[in-house]
Amino acid sequence: MKVLVVGSGGREHALCWKLAQSPLLTELLCAPGNAGTETVARNVDVAATDIKGLVKLAQAEAVDLVVVGPEDPLVMGLADKLRAVGIDVFGPGAAGSQLEGSKGFSKDLLERHRIPTAASRRFDRSGPAKAYLETCKVWPQVIKADGLAAGKGVIICEDYPEAARAIDQLMEERKLGKAGDRILVEEFLEGEEASVLALTDGEAILILEPVVDHKRVGEDDTGLNTGGMGVYSPTPSMSKRLLHQIEQRIVIPSIHALRREEIEFRGVLFIGLMITDQGPRVLEYNVRFGDPETQAIMRRIKSDLLPILAATAKGELADITPPEWDKRFCVGVIAASEGYPGSYRRGDRIRGLKAASGREDVVVFQAGTAKVGDELLTDGGRVLCVTGMGESIEAARDCAYEAYDDLKWAGKFCRRDIGARVEGRKEHIRKMLGNLDRGSNGAE
Repeated sequence: MKVLVVGSGGREHALCWKLAQSPLLTELLCAPGNAGTETVARNVDVAATDIKGLVKLAQAEAVDLVVVGPEDPLVMGLADKLRAVGIDVFGPGAAGSQLEGSKGFSKDLLERHRIPTAASRRFDRSGPAKAYLETCKVWPQVIKADGLAAGKGVIICEDYPEAARAIDQLMEERKLGKAGDRILVEEFLEGEEASVLALTDGEAILILEPVVDHKRVGEDDTGLNTGGMGVYSPTPSMSKRLLHQIEQRIVIPSIHALRREEIEFRGVLFIGLMITDQGPRVLEYNVRFGDPETQAIMRRIKSDLLPILAATAKGELADITPPEWDKRFCVGVIAASEGYPGSYRRGDRIRGLKAASGREDVVVFQAGTAKVGDELLTDGGRVLCVTGMGESIEAARDCAYEAYDDLKWAGKFCRRDIGARVEGRKEHIRKMLGNLDRGSNGAE
């Protein structure tokens, strides 16, 4: 099969790295790709948002499957355009992509179908939003930009002045552009975050092994939200019982809701969750593989990825044997540029990549990089994702951080606590399940 991967980040490098191992693959293209994808695929200089250009490329190259990485082209209808000319696509059409393209749309769907989520109010003007917040007696409150914001549209506010500033930045100063035309003010949920990714062709569902992402930029979950500062998988805190509860209360109802709303969805539904004392709640939907979640998933999945993605695109997912997983732990650490998630440095020379990549059980995925001559330079906020494997979470952490320390560039930073709270998470989940038992007289 000839495959085109769309995108240029760490997620796309990880997808290309895994797809390149498939014996079914005849050629792999990536548009536009990065310096990492270049090592395993043929990069083509077509932007991920150039919908006409991508359709033309797929037709000219006679590709058998297109795998769409980022959300923007999906929201713009790339999958619809490709399917209209007879090309199989892993990724939903524009209708399904509204789940990520509009938080208001996804919140409406959650509420219509009684899928557990946080209570919220929405506003299209800053004045009424501030007036509502002045009446709030419980803090923190969460301010969310309605549109696409590359993981930066969620602001947790500790008090009214902070919330008012966030609203002004989104709605008046247009910090995130059109994404802030409308906002949601949402109940703050306390608990442990987790991510579940479910492949679906609209009928069959294949739930991948769960992962835990670290969203805040600072250690101990402090500072601004980011696209993700690190990840680990598997998740010891996610017992079979809890996973069953998530499947029955969240995943299956979400897929069924799409069917009832006559929205065809062929791809991956990424569900961001908060595991609260009252059970799992949906924080957000994404309609594509997460970043850096994908990097950990690609390291751990042992089965051939290509037939799974192709079957999803063709509506034949029910015929696929569930994948085999590496039982070891994977920890992924984001190496970021100084200033991220705000304005960050670019153009710094990256050294030590060969040494880091040469370590046993380490794979370094490139995201915000640029190759100029023989030199690799920083060209983004999240520059690299260093993944390490180990028999224990501690061994995987040591593996990843030792490789991270091989990397050198001016302004490099990371969080040093990725995967460090596993035991605390397990205890929290145990207490949560106990609370649910008492609340249901043991019938849960």
